[in-house]
Amino acid sequence: MFKNKSKKLIFRILLLMLVDAMIITLAGPVAIYIRYNLLFEPRAIEFIEHIFRYLPLNLVITIAAFTACRLYQGIWKYASASDLVNILVGCLISAVTQTIGMTLLGLEFPRSYPFMYFVVLAMGISVFRFMYRILGYFQSRYVGGEKKNMENTMIVGAGEAGYTLLKEIQNSKFIRQNVCCLVDDDPGKRGKYLRGVLVAGNRNDICRLAEEYDIDEIMIAIPSATRGTVQEILDICSQTSCKLKVLPGIYQLVNGEVSVSKLRNVEIEDLLGREPVDTQVESIMGYVSGKVVLVTGGGGSIGSELCRQIARHEPKQLIIFDIYENNAYAIQQELKRNYPELDLVVLIGSVRNTHRINGVFEQYRPQIVYHAAAHKHVPLMEDSPNEAIKNNVMGTWKTAQAADKYGVSRFVLISTDKAVNPTNIMGASKRLCEMVIQMMNDRSKTEFVAVRFGNVLGSNGSVIPLFKKQIEEGGPVTVTHPDIIRYFMTIPEAVSLVLQAGAQAKGGEIFVLDMGKPVKILDLALNLIRLSGLKPYEDIDIKFTGLRPGEKLYEELLMSEEGLQSTENKLIHIGKPIEFDEDLFVHQLEELNELSKMDSPDIKKRVAEIVPTYHMEEKRQ
Repeated sequence: MFKNKSKKLIFRILLLMLVDAMIITLAGPVAIYIRYNLLFEPRAIEFIEHIFRYLPLNLVITIAAFTACRLYQGIWKYASASDLVNILVGCLISAVTQTIGMTLLGLEFPRSYPFMYFVVLAMGISVFRFMYRILGYFQSRYVGGEKKNMENTMIVGAGEAGYTLLKEIQNSKFIRQNVCCLVDDDPGKRGKYLRGVLVAGNRNDICRLAEEYDIDEIMIAIPSATRGTVQEILDICSQTSCKLKVLPGIYQLVNGEVSVSKLRNVEIEDLLGREPVDTQVESIMGYVSGKVVLVTGGGGSIGSELCRQIARHEPKQLIIFDIYENNAYAIQQELKRNYPELDLVVLIGSVRNTHRINGVFEQYRPQIVYHAAAHKHVPLMEDSPNEAIKNNVMGTWKTAQAADKYGVSRFVLISTDKAVNPTNIMGASKRLCEMVIQMMNDRSKTEFVAVRFGNVLGSNGSVIPLFKKQIEEGGPVTVTHPDIIRYFMTIPEAVSLVLQAGAQAKGGEIFVLDMGKPVKILDLALNLIRLSGLKPYEDIDIKFTGLRPGEKLYEELLMSEEGLQSTENKLIHIGKPIEFDEDLFVHQLEELNELSKMDSPDIKKRVAEIVPTYHMEEKRQ
């Protein structure tokens, strides 16, 4: 097989040399005839005879020059500007050596001949080489003059990234895209052509051009654009029925990684309408280096991301504690694979088990604790309120007590915006957890803090994966209420906030992220359907199911009694704790513990007495 390939390569090179020899042979006479206006004058014939006398030497020298310039090593189907430069250099060497050689041999030629020979030879070699590329392009893109199942495509962005993307699409026989037009907001580019494709307008023309060119897919290639700019463009694109893909970020352009393979499907995160929160994690993560760190609920969405970030910063030991063995096993295998030097301990157990949690603290003596273990699904907890109290409240209290007993330096609770004016037992239980943290901070040398944020996109049970699955199954997409709104953030943002709290904690704070404007769930559903290339209510129906038990139309991040204190990061604030009788609260916790053990039907009423902002009557709207 190797021999066959070698034979084919040698045959290809010999064939190229033969064609080049023909072009070299013709270049001289053609140059002379052009010089004499294509007339067969005696003087012209005499010059041609001189050129043929020198021809054998010219062929040897020129072929050698072409070889030195790698004209027989290139893949001419993908010829580029650098290949053209090599052709020009080879032809220039041929013209110069021929001029010198014929002069030394006393062979006369017109003074303009060397230049005209160079032009004719360069044109002949270039046309032959690039004709190979042109034929290859048409062969890969067309069969019998007809396009093969190609999707009409629009590229937004006629800059460097757009050019590179367009070039790859046009050159690849594996990509079934036909780029019909380009869009760019630079007025100087409008009406011009990029690799033969018209820059037909700006972002305001996207909908019109999509219809005019019957566009199937829109590719956004503006890696330097801000999140706000991309969102504006996506808002326009979502009004079409086109599929959307976007080039991730400017680093792709800097690293030379702009390509079709780097395009990703547009995610709903792109439409949140704010820049990603930068908490400068790298600069503050030094405090975990060399420390023993415990993450409860370490197999969950937030917990596992916490473990990944912590593992990168060389803790002395990382302990993952989770009751769900499948989740714990998955993150264990990932961390072992990515951080083989990490001292990793994975333990199965429940934060509700006093003996188990105390045993973990006694044996491993963690210095930093991230408490992410909790039940979080609102409707499920409404039907099992005692479990919410056992796991969320009592689990937090027992873990916090163990942290105090065994000298933990910092304890960070993962809370939620549902703890603010809660209308469900899950939110009320998380508010009780915040109160536990506040109370423990006042009674312990351990620095206890809470971190409160909204819905986490991509986490287990979040609305986006549900919508995607419903769209894949053909619908309908279910939305509880047309006016329901929520704050959203990404998992990396949530984790970066938690880590920031751990680094800056002084004790007793509730850290709150400014998550911009809340998002309407119906708008998320509509946009996700459109971004999938489908039409709402036509291809995919939307069904309103009504608010679930304990669910409210909107979430808040702060109670009215709380104030906001700024931090160095303008998007992160600290809520002022609300004062309460801590001795009475401890007594109430003990009562709740007993009630939850008995699965008391009055558990919600008792919680409402402890958390005045818990409004049980707002179950449905």
